[in-house]
Amino acid sequence: MSPAPAATPGPQAMYPNGLRIRKIRFGEYDIDTWYDAPFPEEYAAIPDGRLWMCEFCLKYMKSRFSASRHQLKCKVRCPPGDEIYRDGRISIYEVDGRKNKIYCQNLCLLSKMFLDHKSLFYDVEPFLFYVMTEMDDAGAHFVGYFSKEKLSPKNYNVSCIMTLPVRQRQGWGNLLIDFSYLLSKKEQRAGSPEKPLSALGALGYKNYWTLSIMRYLRTAPPNPSLEGTRSLCDTK
Repeated sequence: MSPAPAATPGPQAMYPNGLRIRKIRFGEYDIDTWYDAPFPEEYAAIPDGRLWMCEFCLKYMKSRFSASRHQLKCKVRCPPGDEIYRDGRISIYEVDGRKNKIYCQNLCLLSKMFLDHKSLFYDVEPFLFYVMTEMDDAGAHFVGYFSKEKLSPKNYNVSCIMTLPVRQRQGWGNLLIDFSYLLSKKEQRAGSPEKPLSALGALGYKNYWTLSIMRYLRTAPPNPSLEGTRSLCDTK
């Protein structure tokens, strides 16, 4: 009987935890990554498996030294798009993937580290990215984003949605989902997220619609019907 061929080392054998990049430094946060992202191979052996990212322009770097030098030179303090929403310190910027290709590609790489189904990395031109930020004296700090196709034959209003792990469970995801439906209403079209949803995405939408239906039932007339709930959808 011939010996079994040697197994090709997989990610678990090549890198601890199966990840080339195990942590990112993003602003004031050290964030553990969940999934591998297709960064250039030269980033496979960075010290401590930690990637440094500028929270404003999303440039990624190999070391604290490079990040410190970049911080001294970087003049960017908000996403490179049009601010289309503001409420107090919260803003949402619309960023065109064609006009701001590098920023959007870096945004996709960032999100891939926290989304298992993320597949868009470099072909960002057909997409718009809606980036939510929280403003303080230092600038507009990245919170999360969603993307959508400029021309979606199925009227999808979200292609990908992600909130930074350190910002999760604070209501930001619900706000992003709510804003996607507001855009659909403004465009006078029915909108829904692209299928299939990731596990976290499905959980987020379930939570969003549970809260929406509860708010509707709180002020609904007696014996509400399915037909009556159309007004709920009309507000989204």
